[in-house]
Amino acid sequence: GIPPEEVPHLFERFRRGRGVRGVQGVGLGLYITRRLVELHGGRIWVESTPGESTTFTFTLPAAGSLTAAAD
Repeated sequence: GIPPEEVPHLFERFRRGRGVRGVQGVGLGLYITRRLVELHGGRIWVESTPGESTTFTFTLPAAGSLTAAAD
C-alpha cells in the first residue's frame, strides 16, 4: 500500500512517490488519468492500506446521461 501521507497528493502534476528510484517517469500518469476521467464527467479515487494493497477506482457516466456542453 501507499503511505497515508502520500495519498492526498497522488493525483498532483509531477508528483512521484517515495521509493520509485529506478522507475522511469515524470509524475504525470495519475494526473493525466484524473483529468481524462473528470473531463468525461467521472470521478477517480484511491483506497490504500499500507503494507497490504492499494485500489484505484473510477466511475464514468453511462452513455447519453451527460447534457451537451455549450461551446
